[in-house]
Amino acid sequence: MRDTSTRSARKFWVPALLWFGLLSLIAVAIGAAFGAIVGLLFYSLSLASLLFLQMRSLYQIEQWLDAPVGRPRPKTWGMWAHAFAALDDIRHEDERSRAEMAEWLARFRQAMSLLPDGVVIVDGVMHLEWCNPAAQTHLGLDLKRDEGRLLTNLIRSPDFVDYMLSGRFEQPLPFMHHDRKILVQLISFESRRQILVTHDVTQNEKMDTMRRDFIANASHELRTPLTVINGFLEHALSSDMSEETRLRQLHLMAEQGQRMQRLVADMLTLTRLESLLQPPSGDTVRIKPLLTRIVEEARALSGGKHFITLREVQDVDLKGNRDELESAFVNLLSNAVRYTPDGGRIDVSWAMENDGATLTVIDDGIGIAAEHLSRLTERFYRVDKTRSRATQGTGLGLAIVKHVLLRHRGRLEISSEYGNGSRFKVIFQRAQLALRQD
Repeated sequence: MRDTSTRSARKFWVPALLWFGLLSLIAVAIGAAFGAIVGLLFYSLSLASLLFLQMRSLYQIEQWLDAPVGRPRPKTWGMWAHAFAALDDIRHEDERSRAEMAEWLARFRQAMSLLPDGVVIVDGVMHLEWCNPAAQTHLGLDLKRDEGRLLTNLIRSPDFVDYMLSGRFEQPLPFMHHDRKILVQLISFESRRQILVTHDVTQNEKMDTMRRDFIANASHELRTPLTVINGFLEHALSSDMSEETRLRQLHLMAEQGQRMQRLVADMLTLTRLESLLQPPSGDTVRIKPLLTRIVEEARALSGGKHFITLREVQDVDLKGNRDELESAFVNLLSNAVRYTPDGGRIDVSWAMENDGATLTVIDDGIGIAAEHLSRLTERFYRVDKTRSRATQGTGLGLAIVKHVLLRHRGRLEISSEYGNGSRFKVIFQRAQLALRQD
């Protein structure tokens, strides 16, 4: 470092001393030849010329530095040429650094924009500087509109404001914002900047609620038949009873046992469907004979109390898992039988449509009110709990249908009006059809 400074000083002082020495010698020679006044005048004019040249070079530096990078540097001489060359190198190096910084910042923002969690950068007094799209969605922010505004003025939740003003950010804060449950935590990363990280836990909360409801509902559904069975067993052990009473109670216990068996089987089926990660096998499932057999089973379940008709069955097959599709179709028809009064009509059809193939089950049963339609595929959701238990339903049938269709790229459309029957329509995409070469 000292050697560099010494060399720079030599580059400046040696030429300067040479110029001053040369001018002094010339001035002395002129003074000796033409008089001291002429020599002094020459020396003064020479110094003024040198000063003008230096000022001109300073002006060129100022103009050149204000010009865009890449403009050729002025042609100068002596020490100024070295100075312009050094400044030119510094400008190019600075430009490269700026370009690298801009590229790094662009990559950083692009990476932050792809994160599922929100990232908000604020200054030391909580003014918004930047946020990614996830944070805009979570907190309802708009970067173009809200940049520079106070974050606690943009998000008026009392819990959020108290958290931001508390100065204690060791634990994240959960709070409700626009029907979302958001988890936020403030992290300091610079003396004058902080990062607010947001995470949307709304779906997790829903899943936890569904899990708790499932356990509670499953426990309740199993408790009821167990209570009946245990009550009859205690009564049988503690007292004498006639043969007729004993047979009636055994029959009721058998019914409750079968109900528990169906419930456990449906729970196991639903759990298996949810745990399967791989797509269903691509085997060809012959729909026409499958529906023919399922309709016969539905007639047996009805016991002749309903008019069940297989109206239209086009010879179109599906790719998928036969057992899963059979389970879904059986649940749709058994639901129609259970919720259609005696003497009612149930029509089943399987046909090609523009967007694929559809299975339609139409009944003229009791119908479903509009407020229940969106929740029918939830586990254990019942429109009429008393009627559901009387018809021996487990409350999991449509949930099984939904998961089977998800695995087979299908969807379920339900239309109904209370008192005017229901229409269940299963739609499979064209890509799910098994084409046959005749």
